[in-house]
Amino acid sequence: MQALLVISLIALLCSVGSTAAAELPIFDAHLHYSHDAWDNLPPKDAIAIMRRAGLKRALVSSSGDEGTQRLVTEAPDLVLPSLRPYRRRGDVSTWVRDDTVIAFLEERLERSRYVAIGEFHVYGADADLPVPRRMVALARQHKLVLHAHTDADGLERLFRQDRGARILWAHSGFDRPEQVRDMLRKYRNLWCDLAFRNEHGASGKVPPEWRAAFTEFPDRFMVGTDTFTPERWYYIVEHAEWSRAWLADLPPALAERIAWRNGEALFAGWTPNAGR
Repeated sequence: MQALLVISLIALLCSVGSTAAAELPIFDAHLHYSHDAWDNLPPKDAIAIMRRAGLKRALVSSSGDEGTQRLVTEAPDLVLPSLRPYRRRGDVSTWVRDDTVIAFLEERLERSRYVAIGEFHVYGADADLPVPRRMVALARQHKLVLHAHTDADGLERLFRQDRGARILWAHSGFDRPEQVRDMLRKYRNLWCDLAFRNEHGASGKVPPEWRAAFTEFPDRFMVGTDTFTPERWYYIVEHAEWSRAWLADLPPALAERIAWRNGEALFAGWTPNAGR
C-alpha cells in the first residue's frame, strides 16, 4: 500500500511538472538523498522527479554517502556529488568533536570523486575545532567547495583557516539580505544558496532588499530546495516552479544567472566520466 502511494505521488508530481524542462532550467544547489529516503524513493524515481522539475544540475549530498553515489551512478550528467561528514543523521550534532569523521572523509575521498564537502553544520568557535579544521584542509587539498550551514562568525573562521577557500553558504546563513551583502563584499570566494527560504520571492515578487542583493552580486546566488526529510523530495517540482515565478520578476539575464548559470560556473570543472 505504501509503495502504491509513493508511485501515485511521483506520477502526480511528474504530470504537474511535465512542461518544466522546456522552461527556465534550474540548478538546485541543495539536495539530500539520505538513508531514510532510499526504500520508498529508489534512485530511478528520484532522478525522474529531478528531470520533471527541469533541473539542469543538482548538488547532492547524503547521510551516509551511499545515497549520493546511487544517484551519481543513475544520472552522472545531472548529479554533482558532495561529501557530508555524516554517516548517519545523528552525526549532525556530534561530528565536530568526533575524530573518526576524519578517517571517514579520507576514505571516501580516496574512493570517489566529489565537487564539494557538505552540507555540514558548524557554528561560531566550533569551526576552529580540530575536526572541522582538518576538513577544511582536505577541501583545500582536493580543490573542493565547502557547503557550510553556519553563522557569520563560523564563516569568518572558515575563511581565516583558508583565505582561498570557496564556500557556498547554505541558506545564505538565514541572515537578512543586508548582512548577506556585507559578507559577499568581504569575501569574493563566497556564494549563497537560497534553500528553505521564501521571503526573497513571496507571491512571485522580489522585495527591494533582495533585489538590491541580487543586482549587486548577480554571480553569487543560487536556488535550492533542501530535501532534509524524504517527504521534501515530492516538493522539488513545485519548488522549481515557484522559483521560476519569482525569477521572472527579475531581468532575464539576472534570472538566468541565479537559476542555473552561477551553479554551472562554480562547478565548471566537473566532468562526470573523468577518472580519478
